[in-house]
Amino acid sequence: MLQFLKGQMLSLGKNAQNRLMLVLEVQQTGYEIQVPARFSAGLNSESAPMLQVFVSLQVREEQPYLYGFTTLAERDLFNQLLSVSGIGAQLALALIDTLGLEGLVQAVVTGNINQLCQTPGVGKKTAERLALELKSKLSQWRQSLGLTVNTTELQLGANQREDLELTLLALGYTDQEIHQALGAIRQETALTPTTPVEEWIRQAILWLSQRS
Repeated sequence: MLQFLKGQMLSLGKNAQNRLMLVLEVQQTGYEIQVPARFSAGLNSESAPMLQVFVSLQVREEQPYLYGFTTLAERDLFNQLLSVSGIGAQLALALIDTLGLEGLVQAVVTGNINQLCQTPGVGKKTAERLALELKSKLSQWRQSLGLTVNTTELQLGANQREDLELTLLALGYTDQEIHQALGAIRQETALTPTTPVEEWIRQAILWLSQRS
């Protein structure tokens, strides 16, 4: 099975289906590889850079398709997503593009349905299925990679976390700001899972307002 391809980038652009396609020349053979939008962010300014692309080969209706990623971890996460019923390659790429590797792993491990639903095409049922089927797998995989997960989210109950996030989102704060606030108040205060969610909200707003 292919692990990676290393060669010269010949082109990178959208095709007729609005999918981002990389053409990579490897030993005088051109490979067409679909990549996430995040892929282009890591490219340098050279007109035809040499790239190492971690690839996943998928066969659909006897037609092979290559999907490429800048890191082995992203490629492995993509394959994990494909193991979930109802998750195809395009939706898996959209999840990685929308949330990023660490954000997506955290959302699945902590059962953050609202965050998963930010991805276009992912509804509540799909998000719940992702969390149910991949939570334990990604938790172990995350540990092997040394990725960390916000412990506050693991301590708060699902209903508490949802109330807190919806309240702060309604006040105009972003997901990133909310996660930063939760991590900070967990370390800086004596709040516990039994503390009323209203106090978590109050402390989060206080922390965020001091940094605006």
